[in-house]
Amino acid sequence: MELDNIAVGLDIGTTKIVAMIGRKNEYGKMEILGIGKSKSLGVHRGVVNNITQTIQSIQQAVTDAETSSGIKIEDVVVGIAGQHIRSLQHSDYITRKDSDEVIDEDDIYTLCNQVHKLVMLPGEEIIHVLPQDFKVDGQAEIKEPIGMYGGRLEANFHVVVGQVASIKNIGRCVKSAGLELSGITLEPLASANAVLSQEEKEAGVALIDIGGGTTDLAIFKDGIIRHTAVIPFGGNVITEDIKEGCSIIEKQAELLKIKFGSAWPGENKDNEIVSIPGLRGREPKEITLKNLSKIIHARVVEIVEQAYLEIKNYGHEEQKKKLIAGIVLTGGGAQLKHLKQLVEYITGMDTRIGYPNEHLAGDSDAETTSPLYATAVGLVMNSLENKARSNAIGKEVEDAPIFTVDNEDDASLEEMVSNETDVAEKIKQPRERKGIFDKWAEKFKEFLDNAE
Repeated sequence: MELDNIAVGLDIGTTKIVAMIGRKNEYGKMEILGIGKSKSLGVHRGVVNNITQTIQSIQQAVTDAETSSGIKIEDVVVGIAGQHIRSLQHSDYITRKDSDEVIDEDDIYTLCNQVHKLVMLPGEEIIHVLPQDFKVDGQAEIKEPIGMYGGRLEANFHVVVGQVASIKNIGRCVKSAGLELSGITLEPLASANAVLSQEEKEAGVALIDIGGGTTDLAIFKDGIIRHTAVIPFGGNVITEDIKEGCSIIEKQAELLKIKFGSAWPGENKDNEIVSIPGLRGREPKEITLKNLSKIIHARVVEIVEQAYLEIKNYGHEEQKKKLIAGIVLTGGGAQLKHLKQLVEYITGMDTRIGYPNEHLAGDSDAETTSPLYATAVGLVMNSLENKARSNAIGKEVEDAPIFTVDNEDDASLEEMVSNETDVAEKIKQPRERKGIFDKWAEKFKEFLDNAE
């Protein structure tokens, strides 16, 4: 099997670690070849806090994925989240040397690269520089400046920043698990890729990914990412509350939440009771479902209100920034009963549950299209797109024309040969011009190697 068109996503979450292997089929959809999952022990609120345990969990997930697919995993794209992530808006410009030449990818790369040099707070590192819209010679609201003429190229950027130490720790875990790190993607961006349609991104949509340790938010409008945030609560705090409120152990609290939990207390009648076996021969405990859903409701409301606050900060109330497609919920926490109704009630926005089947091949099994796997599916998709992009650039070079010389006159022969080297140089260029992401990945690898 060709390894060129295969990619591996590694979602290092607070509750689980997922390794997913995928490839594009002939219809441009993504086929999942193998999946491995392990319990995540060394991660707290999206941040690695025990390197040894995290390495073991990564190795277990990778081994499972390799066994189920029969493919050896060498390099992975990793998702990053955690409460240390913040985002900011920034605008920057470059003055081009030759305004008679059209703007190309290099100019955009130079501009993005300039933003990467922004001075951050000590201990912070830029993870993503995402252009929002461009201005060419003062002409505003340009989505795609490539191919236009102009001397001054300007852009507004959405810059995502994270803590160097946390990023290094993730890099360290991946390396120690015997894998190459081929790139890092912000988790809300990966999830958004997996569950949102292009129409939703155009109309304006907020993606809320409720994980175990964190809730990630990504807002799109006019097809462009406008706002990202990581809220430091998730499904685990709900479990904690049930554990404390009902005086039971965590395992039982988690099961209660999954099997009987609901975000809407009015749903349950007063006489619905669950009996939980006591520890070591103690009396069983009886818990009313009404109380259970009251505990869950209180915490879910807090999470949803935090997310809604971020949506308001983005400016959802302004007419131009209105999110017409409303909210999409994904992640393991989106499976909680009646959550959709509660979110609609609190925010007054249309809501749906997002399943990552938007870009998956039709024969994918039901398990992989669960909201649990949204981030992993998105990471594999991002990686496949980047591979396709660099392959396309390589192909441009191979398909370049070959020049022949059939002239006896020495002087003109020399001239033609020197011209030919110019042409050859020009043909060579595309191979060197990598995608912005590839260059960044290289820089990042360098940064990790230096860190050790």
